Amino acid sequence: MNESRPNAADEASGDAGMADIPRFVPLYVQIKRLLTQGLQAGEWKPGEAIPSEVELARRYGVSQGTVRKAIDELAAENLVVRRQGRGTFVATHHEARTQFRFLRLLPDEEGGEALGSRIVECRRLRAPVDVARILGLRAGEAVVCIRRILDLQGEPTVLDEIWLPGSRFRGLTAERLAAYSGPLYGLFEREFGTRMIRAAERLKAVAADQATAELLGIEPGSPLLQVERVSSTYDDVAVEFRRGLYITRRHHYFNELS
Repeated sequence: MNESRPNAADEASGDAGMADIPRFVPLYVQIKRLLTQGLQAGEWKPGEAIPSEVELARRYGVSQGTVRKAIDELAAENLVVRRQGRGTFVATHHEARTQFRFLRLLPDEEGGEALGSRIVECRRLRAPVDVARILGLRAGEAVVCIRRILDLQGEPTVLDEIWLPGSRFRGLTAERLAAYSGPLYGLFEREFGTRMIRAAERLKAVAADQATAELLGIEPGSPLLQVERVSSTYDDVAVEFRRGLYITRRHHYFNELS
């Protein structure tokens, strides 16, 4: 059987971009792209099961092993989650295992970490030039700016400034944020149909200015770790710019490279 291309891809998935994929691209990569397009289109919602490997192999006209390899890559990228004896499910930010995937601040001493969040402000405004550039917006386009404080073990530890495209997050208000008790990315996923897939960060040591010091309860000039993050959804579309200021007296920033 010739597995150079899925012979039922167009009619089964409605994918019109298959003709744009060069023939030398490995077949499992082509299947991975089709599955990702299904996730992006909302064919399978976060938390829902995707079809079995056998069903997907039949759908795309390829071997089960090819489908398994494609799903393995999606699982490695945290887009889907395998559950022994139950199947494969679309990953969601509401799962305990993924809620803190993007928060890399850990206590110096091992133990439980009570996390609290307080909204300082949430407002709509015209995008500053640098934010518009990062999010791929037109100059002056509407954005939502959220400022919040994360409390770790009851102490203010992180001041977050979060910028979101206004067109994607219509109706996001301080009241709506205050009424929500789950992870922020879970709210974005459930209420606004935007799932954060990956993020790129850069870190820098800075000193607290007066306003930041007052919010975090520290002295002006105190050392802080500044973490700037650009989070993307499917197709590497930037949908969040975040600048976090971290107190690291009793915490460290942890990242695992592979």
